[in-house]
Amino acid sequence: MRLERPILCLVTDRRRLTGGDGTFETGRVRLAQLARDAVDAAIDLIQVRERDLETARLVELVSDLVEIARGSTTRIIVNDRVDVALACGAGGVHLRSDSIAPASYVGSDLSRAAPDFLVGRSVHRLAEAVEHAPAVDYVIAGTMFPTVSKPGPDRLLGERGLREMAAAVRVPILAIGGVTVEQVPAIAASGAAGIAGISLFLPSAVSMRTVAAAVRAQFDRVGTAS
Repeated sequence: MRLERPILCLVTDRRRLTGGDGTFETGRVRLAQLARDAVDAAIDLIQVRERDLETARLVELVSDLVEIARGSTTRIIVNDRVDVALACGAGGVHLRSDSIAPASYVGSDLSRAAPDFLVGRSVHRLAEAVEHAPAVDYVIAGTMFPTVSKPGPDRLLGERGLREMAAAVRVPILAIGGVTVEQVPAIAASGAAGIAGISLFLPSAVSMRTVAAAVRAQFDRVGTAS
């Protein structure tokens, strides 16, 4: 499958949607609504990143989202669990930076059985991107900017690191970590193909459709000027 630029990826975290009610069912309902908003906004990828869930509940959640996205351009990608992704009919798997090497899938039964199945990878350094890019459809690179969980500058990729990465690999790079609409021009100018995020797409006074349109407009503006 060819990913059209700019690529927008919503990364899930149902616990940030539940407020004081952290039950699975509450998270499931609210994440389903977030997915409907994402489909309405034509978000390209929804990466299901719910690492605390046991397999049965993860299957329930992924199945919900696959059904919501059915017939749309939005693809559901499962974090690290290729077995769950295939069982639920999801569009791909996203591998953590410490996961199995994506080259393991090249020429495997998986690549033959599901030729349109996307494989992505998280990377933090240039060497990781260069190593894994030949075997993936895209990489998610970060952390770009300080966040609450990762404030230290020593752990940031930054615009310079992103630019070096984009010059070195040929697959689409999605920038992640502290990304706001205001920072999109710098990301686009650095050579990224899109963005991934959690907070950027959380429910707010601004609809997800409006946020997605603003991000795409910024990429288009930079592309026209370059």
